[in-house]
Amino acid sequence: MKTYLVTGGCGFIGSHLVETLINKGNKVIIVDDLSTGHISNINNFITNKKLIFVKSSILNKNIGKYFKKIDTVFHLAAQSDIVPSIENPNKYFDVNVKGTLNILNFAREFKVKKFIYAASSSCYGIPKKYPTDELSEINPRYPYALTKYLAERLVQHWAKLYDFKYLSLRLFNVYGPKVRTTGHYGAVFGVFLSQLYNNKPLTIVGNGNQKRDFTYVTDVVSAFIKASNSKNINGIFNVGTGNPISINDVVKLLNVKKKVHIPKRPGEPYQTNADIKKIKKELRWSPKISFKKGLKLMTKDISFWKNAPLWNKTSIKHATKKWFKYVK
Repeated sequence: MKTYLVTGGCGFIGSHLVETLINKGNKVIIVDDLSTGHISNINNFITNKKLIFVKSSILNKNIGKYFKKIDTVFHLAAQSDIVPSIENPNKYFDVNVKGTLNILNFAREFKVKKFIYAASSSCYGIPKKYPTDELSEINPRYPYALTKYLAERLVQHWAKLYDFKYLSLRLFNVYGPKVRTTGHYGAVFGVFLSQLYNNKPLTIVGNGNQKRDFTYVTDVVSAFIKASNSKNINGIFNVGTGNPISINDVVKLLNVKKKVHIPKRPGEPYQTNADIKKIKKELRWSPKISFKKGLKLMTKDISFWKNAPLWNKTSIKHATKKWFKYVK
């Protein structure tokens, strides 16, 4: 049995990772302040004796004791989204950069064997080439993307300076159960399904021809576990499918007739498309869940989507207005 510490373990991806680790017979410590995560995400296993839940910010200087005898730290905790990061860049810098520094210092102090960082493909900005590989130009356009990238550089530097192993996984568009159902960035499936099962029209940005590299959450979890178990050290890897799907194709697969178009948003790439040759070769990881299968898995729990927060007409209008105010 190994012992893992997962920051952000009550979030969308983090909760799936924690559940998988526990089901494999491991002990897991979650550190999460529930500012963006939800306790409901871990309800199915919160009473498991192998789980310790610590409600705390990653900025807390008193959480060091939980890093003793940890095999791997999975660092997923972060503030995400574009517009809020423009409105409140200090908060994003504090949590995403200073919070990461705090976690790294504990990992160094207690000689954690491996540090796995959840990085973001947003560091590429609007890429100049597709598919986009790990050596592509770094061009973060907003505080969210910048702070996630700065934290990645901290991980690299601390690992080299203080001699511990790290791997950084740059995640593309992750979807699956527990994904959020409101907001602009990265939540198209949750937004669509909550609208669909509440008999509301789907809100499509622009003409819907833009493509995204949608990666099912269990595939992302398997990438984290592969990274933890790999003998490879000190590397950066894209995590995606390399098979982008258009938003219009998503709508067709959902067989939806009711839809509305909202203005095309500036500052967004026309497509995201991960080059995953490196992770296939070095970590022997590849996605297993096809897009159609992932969509089918997501639509199983109709009651969840019916009861999830709904991105309604008023909130869409408000969010769109903010986007055009701040994003260029």
